[in-house]
Amino acid sequence: MGRGEALPKDFVWGAATSSYQVEGAAWIDGRGECIWDRFARTPGKVFQGDNGDVACDQYHLWPQDIQLMREIGIRAYRFSTAWPRIIPTGRGAVNKVGLDFYDRLTDGLLEAGIEPYVTLFHWDLPQVLQDEGGWLQRSIVDAFIPYVEAVVSRLGDRVKHWMTHNEIPCFIGQGYGTGTQAPGLQVSKKELNQGYHHACLTHGHAVRIVRSLARRDAEVGFVNNPWIPVPLLDREDHIEAARKAFVRVGANLHEPILNGRYPDWWLEKQGVDAPEIHPADMEIIGSPTDFVGINIYFGYFTEPADNENGFNVLPFPKGYPHLDLKWLKPVPQALYWAARFYREAYRVKKTYVAETGCACADEITPEGRIIDLDRMQWMRAHMLEVRRAVDEGLGLAGVFQWSLMDNFEWSEGYAKRFGMVHVDFTTQKRTLKDSACLYREMILSGGRNI
Repeated sequence: MGRGEALPKDFVWGAATSSYQVEGAAWIDGRGECIWDRFARTPGKVFQGDNGDVACDQYHLWPQDIQLMREIGIRAYRFSTAWPRIIPTGRGAVNKVGLDFYDRLTDGLLEAGIEPYVTLFHWDLPQVLQDEGGWLQRSIVDAFIPYVEAVVSRLGDRVKHWMTHNEIPCFIGQGYGTGTQAPGLQVSKKELNQGYHHACLTHGHAVRIVRSLARRDAEVGFVNNPWIPVPLLDREDHIEAARKAFVRVGANLHEPILNGRYPDWWLEKQGVDAPEIHPADMEIIGSPTDFVGINIYFGYFTEPADNENGFNVLPFPKGYPHLDLKWLKPVPQALYWAARFYREAYRVKKTYVAETGCACADEITPEGRIIDLDRMQWMRAHMLEVRRAVDEGLGLAGVFQWSLMDNFEWSEGYAKRFGMVHVDFTTQKRTLKDSACLYREMILSGGRNI
């Protein structure tokens, strides 16, 4: 896309972070321990033993960060609230001081003309609840409800946009399946399916709480990092194969949340490992949502095949490019196809790109400049796919760059940088990278200049 027509005036130009990755202030003002505090202190789990105790210290430096957003021209900020900051032991008394922080942040954003988009859960489960079994136990549902009620009751008069969970496949699939994320467990298939079910159930309850307690014009949805098949060729048989793959691989989340049921074929496939479902569960899980947030970091090329699935996934050749993490293989077309398949397969009327970005080996020149051409190319390529989705009327309403700033990158610690703003983690000095300047140009031009 060059200097063509602008994107719609109400298109959302945003940036995103999450609580544990940027807030810091881990042990002050009554915040309780979360699973990432514990996981980061487990030898060998996080690069160089890094942790989020200080991170970007946004808990104290939020006015400075809002000013940076204003300099870039960002119109919306997606942040998450920290359950252990608000209810330190996971259930029980609300920590007013913790909620006060999000009050200040919300008011500061609105005063600056920046719309808050609040994610209710972005991985920082209170450790006390994990000690009781975490997402594997149904009691997590009863704990989650009052936490969400506390947040929405406090912020719901001003916050219009709500996201329930961020990336269930990560905090369940990697937290309890592969063990590569907190809490670092490897459980049985039965337990894993039950964890997914409980996450879906808490999503449904959160949707209903937002409907009940937030402002009348509030919107609510969930954020997923779906497995995204990209047709190898732009041909109908390849498109149909990719669509089948999208539906089949994501069935354990898409079907219950968007259709209010698990497909019979999926339940039969799980057999004795299928989750235990209580009578009202599916109605709650399937509570109607307003949008789906899509996190875009890679995709998989697929083609039709004469097998039981009807598709084949192609391996990446050794020479396929990647960014500063090997799994960050640029497949920008995944953005377009995810928006399209949500529309075609699940009748989703509205989507956001809730995250897109990449880790780059950023270097500071002697003059103090960060010339992150690789990140700029990533942004340009993905914004071209945004234009394609918008032009085809697929309901793509906005994009949130991941991330506003360099931060604690989970098991990679501080070694990998995703930000448009460079952070010196010793001094907390913030510096705009060239990618931030590019994003500012995109915003000012309404998407004409990419």
